[in-house]
Amino acid sequence: MRYIDSLRDGDRITSVYLCKQKSSAMTKTGKEYENVILQDKTGTLDCKIWDPMSSGINEFEAMDYVEVTGRLSTFNGTLQLSIERARRCEEGEYDPKDYLPVSARDINEMYRELMGYITNFTNPYIKKLAESFFVEDEEFVKKFKQSSAAKTIHHGFVGGLLEHTTSVARVCSMLGDLYPILNKDLLVLSALLHDIGKTRELSAFPLNDYTDEGQLLGHIVIGVEMIDEKLRNFPDFPVKLASEIKHCIVAHHGEFEFGSPKKPALIEALVLSMADNLDAKIEQVTEIFNANESMDWLGYNRLLESNIRKTGN
Repeated sequence: MRYIDSLRDGDRITSVYLCKQKSSAMTKTGKEYENVILQDKTGTLDCKIWDPMSSGINEFEAMDYVEVTGRLSTFNGTLQLSIERARRCEEGEYDPKDYLPVSARDINEMYRELMGYITNFTNPYIKKLAESFFVEDEEFVKKFKQSSAAKTIHHGFVGGLLEHTTSVARVCSMLGDLYPILNKDLLVLSALLHDIGKTRELSAFPLNDYTDEGQLLGHIVIGVEMIDEKLRNFPDFPVKLASEIKHCIVAHHGEFEFGSPKKPALIEALVLSMADNLDAKIEQVTEIFNANESMDWLGYNRLLESNIRKTGN
């Protein structure tokens, strides 16, 4: 098979992938076509079936393994496959392990890094709250290690939530050492907890799609609810500190238009929002570069709102 991260503009391929999504759409001229997202363990691929009624296109649905034939091109800086032929594969024609995207980093090694931040907490309340999630709650730990950080935008792979969280915590820890104005324990704890709601916002792989709870509430609200659930076990937990922790969570997207219920009112919340955005943006660019070897301009990227290219040697 051809792994998605090895595909290049102009390639013609015949290979088997997992169909992650499939939906019908209409061109401006009224012609029906289908949007398809295929995936393997190295990433996802945007696809179009411009002629769904073609004899070469057999019926298949989301979560089917599909053999596709087509040609790759670049559209708005992103690889896109025009599917000319497609057929649903039978069990035995594929190995499911090839189709789940997984972090390039070792999951257990990342978790040891995360535990190191908890060990270094000096505030006993902050340390105990962190341990209630990442040490004592075995079901949460299992989900957290396997969850993605997003459906498609960044870190959309097994271990993606853990990778994103440790990266944000690493940045926050360094900034906590650099700037005395920051409450380092509060900042790093907030980094560890900022996306815990994604363990319930997104379903497990291979689906990795929004749950009903995720659609109705979103990970920010879910995350605050999860913190409240733990805090009920600590009746002596300082009320002011609890509010500061939850504020960092509700403000970590930084702006109302990015989904934050509140804008940062604490310096720690402001720094967290910046660290979160920084890591997400770097990962977005990394994934784009990994899918494109060219050092030429890659075209306009909608998420970054800019034409981008790699730095020359």
